[in-house]
Amino acid sequence: MRLRTFRIFLVLVHVSAACEFGPFPYSVTGIVCRMTKPAALLLNQETAQVIQAAFRNAKFPNITGERSMRLLGKVAYGLTNIQVNDLSIEQSEVELKENDAIHIAIKNVTAFFKGTLNYGYAGAWFLQLFHSVDFEIKSSIDLQINIKLMCQKDQVAADASDCYLTFHKLTLHLQGDKEPGWLKQLFTDFISFTLKFVLKSEVCNEINFLAQVLANFVHDLAENFVRDEGISVDISLASVPLIKANYLESHHKGLVLYKNYSDVFTDSVFSPSLLTESRMLYFWLSEHILNSLASAAFLDKRLELTIRGEELQALFEMEDTEAQRNAVQMIFQGTSYNNSVAKVWSLAHPQISVQPEGTVVKSLVAVEVSTLPMGEEALMVLYMEKEITVTIQAAYAKKKLILHPLDSRIEFKVFNCTADPSENDPSIRNFLHTMISVVGIPEVISRIEPALTSLMNSKGLHLFEIRNPEIITRKGYIIVQLDFSFPNHLLLDFLQNTL
Repeated sequence: MRLRTFRIFLVLVHVSAACEFGPFPYSVTGIVCRMTKPAALLLNQETAQVIQAAFRNAKFPNITGERSMRLLGKVAYGLTNIQVNDLSIEQSEVELKENDAIHIAIKNVTAFFKGTLNYGYAGAWFLQLFHSVDFEIKSSIDLQINIKLMCQKDQVAADASDCYLTFHKLTLHLQGDKEPGWLKQLFTDFISFTLKFVLKSEVCNEINFLAQVLANFVHDLAENFVRDEGISVDISLASVPLIKANYLESHHKGLVLYKNYSDVFTDSVFSPSLLTESRMLYFWLSEHILNSLASAAFLDKRLELTIRGEELQALFEMEDTEAQRNAVQMIFQGTSYNNSVAKVWSLAHPQISVQPEGTVVKSLVAVEVSTLPMGEEALMVLYMEKEITVTIQAAYAKKKLILHPLDSRIEFKVFNCTADPSENDPSIRNFLHTMISVVGIPEVISRIEPALTSLMNSKGLHLFEIRNPEIITRKGYIIVQLDFSFPNHLLLDFLQNTL
């Protein structure tokens, strides 16, 4: 058994092993991905590249045998070095068969094969090679591929073993066409029977192999996209992938993974009716994922910020008023901003809830401001703990994530200021309340935006042409819906690097 055939066999064995799911898959669904038929039609435009790769990468075996001819006796023959010389595809169509398969019809594939024909007479074949001639075969083929989606190792698997080739024409051209007519007739008849079988077997095996490799490629892209260092999201399937007449849909667990952090899904509000079919691609995300990601970020000490120098000055000098100047003078006691530092960090796991008006983030935050007099140890001049609740709306435009705070509420829990130890002067607290609302919260968000944008771009999001994306918040979940253009160079690079 050849290596490639053996690999195909292993793929089929793995695919045939179904995953086990509980009776109520939606209860453990944190992420849903829906791809509608317009997206399938767009991706079908890339089918030609996959089919060409399948033909070119198929390893056709040498064909040897023996035929009896009148007067000449036995003619021994061999076809060697068979390979695709040229290939063109006229048309490709895709149809989603509900609860069945993705049907891809590829019509009028013109393929040219080349190789070497060796032949000899009687038993002399085993003694010496009498004749050798190069040949070319022109064929016209239709392909029908039925791709089933299933679960393999808790991820989407594609089974394209249901594959058919229909030959409309198969013409043999010997080198220069100078060989005897009987020879061309003999091997034309032979190739029409044998080569069709070989092509069907090898090309369909290669298509099935590529289908599974591409499914793994997509899964690996998605898995990498939801991973950053030690924090990741489990995108294992929560149920068998669905094929409907107008869309494909997969449900994923969406559990956050971080060291010893244990994420448990108790319930899900997902229902298929929450997603429509008017856009190409939909992602449904439970608020549970956002909560868990925030908890993991807190445990990983990512919710910390240090501000100093000009940035600190910009925060405290947001407005040039007498009240502002007096408050700053009292807090810093004449120390330069360049010799001061502010540290901001979250004291507990942030709580996130998704509402129709936006994503609501509630967090207990500590702020410590210290001065660094020349040659002296740092001196803390201000410490406060406050509970901040802010509602944020998100958008994505020009390949950047945009976060817009709508409103905020601030409640001081602890307030210690060296300049006002008895807390009899409300001016400092009032100034800080205004500063945090007007400048502090936007400053934090302005740092989160580029950080998340950079993270997503590092995963390759900027390579896709995303059109009219919408981030919609509802009670308990977020819907991201968009249209897109597929960067075909990604597929070309993948095929070149893989095959």
